[in-house]
Amino acid sequence: MHFLKQFFTWWTGQTLGTRFFTWRKGEEVGTDQAGNRYYRAKSAMPDSIPERRWVIFNGYSEASSIPPGWHGWMHHRTDKVPSTSDVPDHEWQLPHQPNLTGSAGAYRPPGSIVGAARPKSADPGYQAWRPE
Repeated sequence: MHFLKQFFTWWTGQTLGTRFFTWRKGEEVGTDQAGNRYYRAKSAMPDSIPERRWVIFNGYSEASSIPPGWHGWMHHRTDKVPSTSDVPDHEWQLPHQPNLTGSAGAYRPPGSIVGAARPKSADPGYQAWRPE
């Protein structure tokens, strides 16, 4: 069933064309904490065209699931392949979290229409002046 999905869908991993190209020219570079696998292919003209880099997602194809280190590598900002450890580069950095907008785990502020809590009634905190 997984092989048949590759004919008709692109959002659940790799398509048949990506699988074939990866098999022919791809060199696996590494994996991140989410299980995404990163590949590269050498350029035919290395002086003018950079190497090709791509990712095969583990599960649903969501670009925000790529950690910052791998994002920099994918966009040719660095040639250093990121390490696979969960330890961030600096002590002030938080672990990577994908964008949860539109999912059940999305942030819902207090009083939001779709949040669990009911919206507060409009209480201005003062009494309006009325002439007598």
